[in-house]
Amino acid sequence: MSETKHDAPALAMRELLDVIDALIAPDGCPWDQEQTPLSLCDYLAEEAFELIEGIRSGDAREAMEELGDVMFILLFMATLYERDGSHTLADSINYSAAKMIRRHPHVFGDKHFDNITELWDNWEKTKREENKGTGRKRVFDSLPSGLPPMLKAYRINSKAARNGFTWESDRDVEAHLKTEWKEWQEAMAAGHAENSEREFGDYLFTLVELGRRKGIKANAALDFANQKFLTRFAKMEELAEMRGIELTDLGLDEMNGLWDEVKDWEKA
Repeated sequence: MSETKHDAPALAMRELLDVIDALIAPDGCPWDQEQTPLSLCDYLAEEAFELIEGIRSGDAREAMEELGDVMFILLFMATLYERDGSHTLADSINYSAAKMIRRHPHVFGDKHFDNITELWDNWEKTKREENKGTGRKRVFDSLPSGLPPMLKAYRINSKAARNGFTWESDRDVEAHLKTEWKEWQEAMAAGHAENSEREFGDYLFTLVELGRRKGIKANAALDFANQKFLTRFAKMEELAEMRGIELTDLGLDEMNGLWDEVKDWEKA
């Protein structure tokens, strides 16, 4: 029988599961033996962020390595659940496959959508059907409470829009953004620290929605901006070091000069 494209991943997954079985065996690793799905949550979050960093950096090798680390934690959790008799890895995979098939009737059935809006409408309708009889009765019940605020703001706006609750046009959002900016400036001028923070939050929330409507994910955009700043600042430090200068001894104008040099170097 000829190999299929799924054979290699399946064999690799089996090998990783064997490694996990050995780690939690009676003669395995004391640390691994003490782990639970709950204790592994922070490690999963850490590995997921490292994977994201590898992907966004464009480093395919780093992404490959971190993807394996994320898979290790996921399979570790699945093994622990299976050992406790809760559910198996196959249960999780089969559940996900069935859910994706239900939510993509245009791929696995004869459903046809004329545009992406109709597709998302059907997605939300299918999710509501799935949640009948569960504790998830409201639109945002499935929104993870632990999402980082910027990512959560994007998801809130996205889900609200899919349910028809959003501004009618980008121009309306832009007008509201100006209003939020004015309210923040007024709160700052009044010296109300708490109100200033809240109004600034309102401004950011609206800005996230404007970006979403333009196809921009605020969380990713901000991450790229962070990385760009860090890279440029590191180059500034290198320039200062090459010239025998302590960066902390420079005034703002001098540091801005180094910053401009770095930007010019990027354009070259």
